[in-house]
Amino acid sequence: MKPPRRSLPRWIVVEEAVATAITQGRPVVALETTVVTHGLPRPANLELARRLEADVRSAGASPATIGVLDGILHVGLTAHQLERLATETAPHKISRRDLGPAVALGWTGGTTVAATMLAAHMAGARVFATGGIGGVHRGRAGDVSADLPELAQTPVAVICSGAKAILNLPLTLEWLETAGVPVIGWQTDEFPAFFSRSSGLPVGSRVETADSAASLLHAHWELPSAGGALICVPCPDEAAVPADFVESALRRAESEAAAAGIQGPALTPYLLDQLVALTDGATLKANLALLRRNARVAAEIAVALARL
Repeated sequence: MKPPRRSLPRWIVVEEAVATAITQGRPVVALETTVVTHGLPRPANLELARRLEADVRSAGASPATIGVLDGILHVGLTAHQLERLATETAPHKISRRDLGPAVALGWTGGTTVAATMLAAHMAGARVFATGGIGGVHRGRAGDVSADLPELAQTPVAVICSGAKAILNLPLTLEWLETAGVPVIGWQTDEFPAFFSRSSGLPVGSRVETADSAASLLHAHWELPSAGGALICVPCPDEAAVPADFVESALRRAESEAAAAGIQGPALTPYLLDQLVALTDGATLKANLALLRRNARVAAEIAVALARL
């Protein structure tokens, strides 16, 4: 399945190796950068970003790490650019709505799931690996991540470990069902709960191999106006954290956030940071492990898609 060539606006730069791979129909895996700018402490953020790219390459695909530097959206970062993004002192967190301001005002920052999906699609890449998607937040009616409508409209396969554990997972799955987004379990019948392997909630379908996943995606994208698809990979067993332990720590973190008046875009990174502290680093270990596994699975699926 060779993606069509696209004419891109002047503020998008596709790195030469990535552009060549896309043009030739070779496998490419997009990688987001809010995990680098906002999700992990230094120097673990840069080390992880480099390992993800290496994992994608070792599985036979080309990595396309996506981020914004001085108002330019880069699809594929050089080693120097990645290091700069990882060490930026005050990076922006850039979602779809922020791309216009980022370009006009010369921002530098990491792209969220929504912005990375959009950039990957515009460049012609169809597979994207991340940790967990955003979703419907707990306790606040109407607070829905921009990741969900992006999944509904942008035809990119998102390989993840479900939605972030701080979210309302049942309502997130309901939203995805209503929007027509396939939720596919990678060798599992349950929706993963990010740090934990299971949530008790079912996925819509299950695949065992990259070839099966590629065939399913190919069929989905032949439907009129088909958007994205979610392929959910459980956290590796040796790094997974029991769900009840995560929930207990999360309730405490939410209480502290409410007392401090933390809300909006600052809430998710705050809660994730607090979970690391409250679980003695167990959630950080799980996050690193699932990110690397998702990158490898995404590369296998990208390779299988390229064969179609």
